Amino acid sequence: MREWRVADFHCDALSKMLLKPELSFRNASELDVNVQRMEEGGVGLQAFAIYLPEVLGRGKFEHVMGQLELYRNRVHGNDGQGRGIQTLLWREQVADVRKLENPWGLLTLEGVDGLEGSLFYLQLCYEMGIRIVGLTWNYANWAADGVMEQRGAGLTEKGKALVGRCNEIGMLLDVSHLTEKGFWELTELSERPFIASHSNSYEVCPHVRNLKDDQIRAIVARNGRVGLTFVPWFVKQADEVHMEDLLPHIERICTLGGAQHLMMGSDFDGISTYIHGLEHSGKYPQWIEVLLKHYDEHVVRGWMWDNAINYLHEQLPSAAANQVK
Repeated sequence: MREWRVADFHCDALSKMLLKPELSFRNASELDVNVQRMEEGGVGLQAFAIYLPEVLGRGKFEHVMGQLELYRNRVHGNDGQGRGIQTLLWREQVADVRKLENPWGLLTLEGVDGLEGSLFYLQLCYEMGIRIVGLTWNYANWAADGVMEQRGAGLTEKGKALVGRCNEIGMLLDVSHLTEKGFWELTELSERPFIASHSNSYEVCPHVRNLKDDQIRAIVARNGRVGLTFVPWFVKQADEVHMEDLLPHIERICTLGGAQHLMMGSDFDGISTYIHGLEHSGKYPQWIEVLLKHYDEHVVRGWMWDNAINYLHEQLPSAAANQVK
């Protein structure tokens, strides 16, 4: 049987390391995602979110830069064995990602609060390696409202300008945390397929962070992606959640046409309680075993790896095109 690889489109290891500088990305047990656990879990591509904890002040560009520096110094090229975690920037690199020789990192921005309303800062983030931007976290910022903002508004004029600029430079967009109004405005504005990096089905578990059926259909119709997330309270309203409780979410997304649009978006290191048996990235083999009891291998490989990698191959900016510019 071919080797298994996993692409995970959301974790918060960087913000945890920022708050606890003593943590080693090699093997710190407090990190759900570290080099050792990525190796155990077969994680070949890990998206690292730049999230600004409230304690730092969310609207600070210096903190965005600080996490980028942390990634460069302690994650990129640092697996403790000389191979190094490489950073995925360009469409042309996806062929190397598919070779499964080294682990790769993908930088994302979870909420644009730290850009302070500046499209120049957006450009700097792009030049420093960020490739996916979520407009909001849970609350309102200068660009849009998040799902926990009671008024439930959509995008501001500056937010619309941000979307346009992202489309121009090839920065991909993420709708997890965005209000429904903002979601539908984005579907009208964005020329590129977008993702929901870590959201499940609202129909299965009615949490405000999950996606309604029509939202999932819209993502599928635009050839975007939905990242199945392991946040227990997004999975089931119960005291204890098991891996099998994720299956109804998969079924619902597939029923809506999303079998080739489903991927993983764990939210490891962003949660303090876990799905039983799925406590860190080293547990992915056990999750794959559960899936193989219910689905064909080629379908499971799509969810774990191919669907995400195909999206990046189609949607990441081209290095050659950027050189021409």
